[in-house]
Amino acid sequence: MQDPVRHFLFHSLMSCSFLHHLGILPGPSRWLNLQPLNEDWLPWSLLLLSLMCDTGAFYVPGVAPINFHQNDPVEIKAVKLTSSRTQLPYEYYSLPFCQPSKITYKAENLGEVLRGDRIVNTPFQVLMNSEKKCEVLCSQSNKPVTLTVEQSRLVAERISEDYYVHLIADNLPVATRLELYSNRDGDDKKKEKDVQFEHGYRLGFTDVNKIYLHNHLSFILYYHREDLEEDQEHTYRVVRFEVIPQSIRLEDLKTDEKSSCTLPEGTNSSPQEIDPTKENQLYFTYSVHWEESDIKWASRWDTYLTMSDVQIHWFSIINSVVVVFFLSGILSMIIIRTLRKDIANYNKEDDIEDTMEESGWKLVHGDVFRPPQYPMILSSLLGSGIQLFCMILIVIFVAMLGMLSPSSRGALMTTACFLFMFMGVFGGFSAGRLYRTLKGHRWKKGAFCTATLYPGVVFGICFVLNCFIWGKHSSGAVPFPTMVALLCMWFGISLPLVYLGYYFGFRKQPYDNPVRTNQIPRQIPEQRWYMNRFVGILMAGILPFGAMFIELFFIFSAIWENQFYYLFGFLFLVFIILVVSCSQISIVMVYFQLCAEDYRWWWRNFLVSGGSAFYVLVYAIFYFVNKLDIVEFIPSLLYFGYTALMVLSFWLLTGTIGFYAAYMFVRKIYAAVKID
Repeated sequence: MQDPVRHFLFHSLMSCSFLHHLGILPGPSRWLNLQPLNEDWLPWSLLLLSLMCDTGAFYVPGVAPINFHQNDPVEIKAVKLTSSRTQLPYEYYSLPFCQPSKITYKAENLGEVLRGDRIVNTPFQVLMNSEKKCEVLCSQSNKPVTLTVEQSRLVAERISEDYYVHLIADNLPVATRLELYSNRDGDDKKKEKDVQFEHGYRLGFTDVNKIYLHNHLSFILYYHREDLEEDQEHTYRVVRFEVIPQSIRLEDLKTDEKSSCTLPEGTNSSPQEIDPTKENQLYFTYSVHWEESDIKWASRWDTYLTMSDVQIHWFSIINSVVVVFFLSGILSMIIIRTLRKDIANYNKEDDIEDTMEESGWKLVHGDVFRPPQYPMILSSLLGSGIQLFCMILIVIFVAMLGMLSPSSRGALMTTACFLFMFMGVFGGFSAGRLYRTLKGHRWKKGAFCTATLYPGVVFGICFVLNCFIWGKHSSGAVPFPTMVALLCMWFGISLPLVYLGYYFGFRKQPYDNPVRTNQIPRQIPEQRWYMNRFVGILMAGILPFGAMFIELFFIFSAIWENQFYYLFGFLFLVFIILVVSCSQISIVMVYFQLCAEDYRWWWRNFLVSGGSAFYVLVYAIFYFVNKLDIVEFIPSLLYFGYTALMVLSFWLLTGTIGFYAAYMFVRKIYAAVKID
């Protein structure tokens, strides 16, 4: 047995050989020389190996602090240009900024590529704790930069579309300080400053139909001096990166042959106008100022993550929790009391004849487990819902532990993509077992349907949207090699895992239904108006949506307005409440349906349980109209295309949660009554 085990260990160690290069693990050859290879410790060694490899997978550049010495270079990199009006990111050098002698793009992970990040070096030369009064960029023989008519038109267009420029220093994004005064009516002495930060800096501004470019950047970097022993050189760590963008006219800037410049004093200067109808001459300049800070490296992201009023968030979350638990408690009391009364009446042996004449959920016991129409599609959708549920649960939990913080750029989306692929085992298993319970026989076709139905819809919509983004030459367009890699992951990882899970799920004993199904279907009486499917969706969706609509605002702000989302502890709590409320509402709805002697609950319950997705769609439309300033066709198409994916995914998630809760409930109540 030892040879196959050694072979497996060797390949496992090679897959995490990067840990060996980091000095965390010894080389594979040393592991293979361990003697003796005892089967008793083999499971523990494999567990330890998997934990070590998994731990390494969460390591990303920027998590470990970088120590700088005096005058060490601090590299300023550009990430992208973004605008909440167009939702189309562009790479930094899509505009005629000054370029270094050699442009080098950073190797990016999957999440960064999907977000549209194109991290690249810039010509800014910043040295640790070294001041620069004013420096000219890309100045050849003291001549200004000349923008052609086409370049001027492009810059003017980007400024009018409210584009922001995003830079990073030591993996810390640049922010613009905004000082707001809370006491406007009082005296100047009583005015209190409310300091907030916005991500990046504005490319320019418009005033009286004229367009001005921010061509001078005043960088303000804060460092924390590390405490060291005597006779050791001081080390510094970057803890904040701010910028003050300015627009300074060419004539007001004085330059010399050493690429130095002198800024105009006071408010004597005029801004640098960009006329889109002609060539424009200007200087790109920058200055660097360093300040010491008491903020430690571990707390340096607090500035970026406290940009909104936290008290409102706390109040809203607590309010949602109280309301949801209150309503859930009332529903639980009603349903439990009613059920106990029903079961007690049905199980009385002395008045069986009276019981048989009663109407209620017991009368449909011979039809309640009758397989629905299209069992393969139902089981496939529920399998994808299980896949989504496992992925979201793990991602939120891991993010809550701090492993997917905003400092780990793109890690959240990368982790979500890979987890969805690997959760195909659980999705396939649950779909296969349910399909067999519903008397299905074509398990291979069912497995293929599970692996391709939901992912195929997602890929199709994303591909169509990507074609429009390609047409706009945006960095948000997924490159063709990345698209091929995603297809390979889908058909090379997800599909085989779904087949594997489906095979074992289909072979497993089907769910044990407590009553037999009659051969002849029972006639369904005419239903009341409130038993209509759409009315059920409206009623069932209110409670789960009420649990999460506050979080939805922050999530939408993170997606569409380039904000950081970091409250994963709150999100985990909201997710648990969502699961509880979806389950309870689903149980109530299926109980009312069975009491109305309508046994066709399989599809209806799946659709009705996802009713909160309808409210998410309504909220997305409200957010689009009231919060965003999108007027063009392609940005609107992107918004509603991605919103459709979110609504579809949320419907699958909540529908699956409600379906399995209702299925367990139905099996329980019919197992509790005596059936002749």
